Amino acid sequence: MIRLENLTKSFGRAKALDGLNLNVARGEKVALVGSNGAGKTTLFRCLLGEYAHEGLVRVAGLDPRRDRTETLRRIGFVPQLPPPLKMPVDELIAFATGVSGASRQNIVDVCDALGLDLAEVGRRPFLKLSGGQKQKLLIAIALGRNAIFLILDEPAANLDPPARAALFELLQQRGDDTMLVSSHRIDEVAGLGARVVELDRGRVVFDDASLGAGHVRHAMRVSLTVRHTDAAFAKAAHEWGFISEDGGLSWDGVVSGSDRLRFFSLLARYSGLLLDASLDTDQGKRHDPLQSCA
Repeated sequence: MIRLENLTKSFGRAKALDGLNLNVARGEKVALVGSNGAGKTTLFRCLLGEYAHEGLVRVAGLDPRRDRTETLRRIGFVPQLPPPLKMPVDELIAFATGVSGASRQNIVDVCDALGLDLAEVGRRPFLKLSGGQKQKLLIAIALGRNAIFLILDEPAANLDPPARAALFELLQQRGDDTMLVSSHRIDEVAGLGARVVELDRGRVVFDDASLGAGHVRHAMRVSLTVRHTDAAFAKAAHEWGFISEDGGLSWDGVVSGSDRLRFFSLLARYSGLLLDASLDTDQGKRHDPLQSCA
């Protein structure tokens, strides 16, 4: 469904994406995580055909730059920041349905699920809505159309707790759709059974399809062995509450399930230093995190 090879995008001298490689199969759910500036939004914009770039980008076999209209017909998109649209809500919905061929009722149904009353806001300019109302409407337009690929950039931002829960329930119901969902909360996206991909400085630094909902609920007992002592690693290990009884070569600690992604990201940064790493969950299942960091 999605194929990225050596994708590079620069803004002046700064590289937002640096030789990024990623493949996403049809129907796969991917949680895209990373700090601000890691390249998540730039990646999304390349998939939408908005940026010229180096390297290969394909969405369902299409080049988003060359075949942009046909590509966008397949995509439902929720941006991180709402656009400054002045048109009334009802006109925006009419425009969206006209372009995509979606049913207005589908959009209305999603609005109802998220708690947005279209009868109340229909005549108001989109620009005058609250942040939460804008987000709910953009989600409804994206989910209400007949898209097979969803790109959701921090979709739960500005949503009240009931709407957040409703959003992820709606996403769970779309089992056949391919999704790229960026989020700072791994506990939310894990409920989708998503493959987790972390970006850092425009590259994939972590990619694990095993971080489903079950993994974020359970604590892990972790044992690490390093090839030699290292002050930076020792400082990081201490910050995680790990203890070494042999001067810094072996470390033991406990990591909560919800912190698993952040912890694996730490291991990925020090993969060259690690000699052995293993964990046991509170369910008694043993896992070798070095395989995920490879």
